[in-house]
Amino acid sequence: MSTWTLKEKSCGDLNVVLEGDAWKAAQKKAFDKLAKNVEIEGFRKGKAPKRMIEKMIPVQNVLLEAAEAEANNCLRAAVEEHDLWLVDSPSLEINEINEEKVDYTFKCTVKPEAKLGQYKELPYEVKEAEVTEDEINAELAKIQENFAELQVKEGAVEDGDTAVIDFEGFKDGVAFEGGKGENYPLVIGSHSFIPGFEEQVCGMALNETKDLNLTFPENYGASELAGQAVVFTVTVKEIKTKVLPALDDELAKDVNIDGVDTLEDLKKNVAEKLAASKKEQNENEALDTLLETLISNAEVEIPEVMIDQEADDMLNEQNQRMQQQGFSLAQYLQITGQKPEDLKEQLKGDAERRIKMRLVLEAVAKAENLVPTDEEVEAEFDKLASMYNMEKEEVKKYVPASSLSYDVKMQKALDFVKESSK
Repeated sequence: MSTWTLKEKSCGDLNVVLEGDAWKAAQKKAFDKLAKNVEIEGFRKGKAPKRMIEKMIPVQNVLLEAAEAEANNCLRAAVEEHDLWLVDSPSLEINEINEEKVDYTFKCTVKPEAKLGQYKELPYEVKEAEVTEDEINAELAKIQENFAELQVKEGAVEDGDTAVIDFEGFKDGVAFEGGKGENYPLVIGSHSFIPGFEEQVCGMALNETKDLNLTFPENYGASELAGQAVVFTVTVKEIKTKVLPALDDELAKDVNIDGVDTLEDLKKNVAEKLAASKKEQNENEALDTLLETLISNAEVEIPEVMIDQEADDMLNEQNQRMQQQGFSLAQYLQITGQKPEDLKEQLKGDAERRIKMRLVLEAVAKAENLVPTDEEVEAEFDKLASMYNMEKEEVKKYVPASSLSYDVKMQKALDFVKESSK
């Protein structure tokens, strides 16, 4: 027998009473387990007569052993009976225990359900993707930059030049680790060195050596250098300036795009790509506005534990993305001077929004009876197989069908909200 009482923030009490034959059987099993470890002089361990063993094992020990052994079974059965989705391990209280029954209360946190507000006929307007001449010219200038050549120049280092330098840093007259480089191509204006470095190199002549008096930022990743005054000895070995190619048909051919042979072809291609990019951006902005309206119209109380778990997942995702780029989360935290818990705290707002979005779309799917078909799930497997160049059956070994089915359901709910918008 069990009862479920929902309280606030998706927390509640799941009360379970185990009695009758099931409780008697649990006590017998508990007694037999404890009896195996009873030692009585003159008998092998656990082999003394039952009446003698009974005198050695307090009834309360048997009851507690039985209650502990049956707790998970009782929890599983009650969770299934009330169709609960636990989002955290429940705590357990034993309200009453005797030879007739055991009365449990499991303090549970369950997955909440969103109470939908208006979710049909929501505003959804995608702005026209207009491309200006200035935007086209800016993209053409970037292409020129990409095809620019560096040529050795005379005179002094100027903004935009590449100064090939030798440098070494000293703190209190002693060279510090990581502060030395040879033939380093420093782009003036890139801000790749600490503040003030590039500004002081600017104006130096070829083969000139100069001491730069600088101070590391207070939030610098290496704590032994943060906020410290240092001297960099810099020698300019070579000065190169960037020479842009002419914006003409020859440059258009060098870009090597199918169907682009002239400058006019290149302009048309740039305009089309800008229009496609703007169209996608405008669609995403319209969708974001639609979804913000959708979730703001709904009501849902999200347990703190769910937000905490989601933030952990987001932190792991961020770490994986950084590792794919040859960077680590530990390095990022060192550079930014943060602790993992600081970053996790920053992610909690987005984590809560992600959870709410899922819950609201789940509620839409339930309200509209949007159920993925087998064909739709198979189509998703086909997409994954094509994306990763794998056999579909191989993909199925790594991706559960239930996971893809859920994704399809979420997409159907999203499509429904978009299609019913105005």
